[in-house]
Amino acid sequence: MSDLFGEAEQIQNVPDASRPLPDRLRPKTLSDVVGQDHLLGAEAPLGRMLAVGRVPSMILWGPPGCGKTTIARLLAQDTNLFFQPLSAVFSGVADLRKAFDAATQRRRKGQATLLFVDEIHRFNRAQQDGFLPFVEDGTITLVGATTENPSFELNAALLSRCQVFVLRRLDDAALEKLLVRAEEITGRTLPLTEAARAALRAMADGDGRHMLTLAEDLFLLPPPKQLLDTSDLPSIVQRRAPVYDKDREEHYNLISAVHKSLRGSDADAALYWVSRMLDAGEDPAYLLRRLTRFAVEDIGMADPQALQTAIATWETYDRLGSPEGDLAIAMLVIYLGTAPKSNAAYEAYKAASDAARRTGSLMPPKHILNAPTKLMKGLGYGAGYAYDHATEDGFSGQNYFPDGMPREAFYQPRERGFEREINKRLEYWAKLRAQKQSKTKE
Repeated sequence: MSDLFGEAEQIQNVPDASRPLPDRLRPKTLSDVVGQDHLLGAEAPLGRMLAVGRVPSMILWGPPGCGKTTIARLLAQDTNLFFQPLSAVFSGVADLRKAFDAATQRRRKGQATLLFVDEIHRFNRAQQDGFLPFVEDGTITLVGATTENPSFELNAALLSRCQVFVLRRLDDAALEKLLVRAEEITGRTLPLTEAARAALRAMADGDGRHMLTLAEDLFLLPPPKQLLDTSDLPSIVQRRAPVYDKDREEHYNLISAVHKSLRGSDADAALYWVSRMLDAGEDPAYLLRRLTRFAVEDIGMADPQALQTAIATWETYDRLGSPEGDLAIAMLVIYLGTAPKSNAAYEAYKAASDAARRTGSLMPPKHILNAPTKLMKGLGYGAGYAYDHATEDGFSGQNYFPDGMPREAFYQPRERGFEREINKRLEYWAKLRAQKQSKTKE
């Protein structure tokens, strides 16, 4: 199961000490749940619903080990609903039918059912649609748990019938509460220095179940001669693998963080997010492609060297590989983060594209068309074209837009970086153009 204190069958007559620590510490009331006060507090959404004895169908969205199953089970307990757990990983259509039939039978006897579906996003669209009539007529109160963004993974029809509640990864204070409870229930104190205790919480990465598993490993050790320090932990317990799936939301969240940090000229934050992605196993080629895009889209002509640096970094990584090539990526991130920013080229391209679609198939003015045949010369192709290199200023000021289309200034350089110099050139050419057009009219 993918939540804190997973919903295993209660085994009778089993000595308490032989049960896993996360199972022994499973909350017995909602007030025992840590880290979710924004949902369970007296004035929070679920707290208010429980106060009036009403629990709607809902989706609990949150990372592993934050308490989704526990909350669902306790909601059923506090509202006298029959708790029926189901895992989308191990269940199919036949299991759903059995669950719906059983809920229907209970309803006839006056017993309402809370159907808890773990990993509900793993059901396909057709299976998700199967819930709709039973949710609508009140046969079941559906509580689905998912680690994935419901907007992407669940049917709009199902989402419209459920409220979505977002659970948070357990913060440091919540994890410490669990450690204290673990020490109370075992009657032992973790043999850790304060720094090592903090490191243990960090190793859990917000997953309460995993942290209790780590703590249990430490409780099983023979009493050490001295408290364990941070350097001792890695050889005893394993850090939780980061929550990261290269085709899921976390992937897109982190690359968005990279882009926004770079756009905000925070090279340190960008380095952090890039490091997170690389540590989680992200394909460096994907990162390099996105960083190259950033050089084009968000730096552009403010520093034309940014694009060349991005391409050079890509080639460098291809030649060096990891880990040596990782430093080249870090250098690129620093370069992009500290470079002047401008999306003027990006905006210019969008504006020009809009104008191109709006104006359709307008011909270029005849004076800038080549005339390789007599017929074309006779039609005026190339007539009056001014060769810019032959002019006094190296600038003719002629019109290059279609006849009948007013001149438009798509490119608006910013007063940042190299674009300051470009602005000076454009202002100079605009002045010359106006002078030459004025002479032509005279």
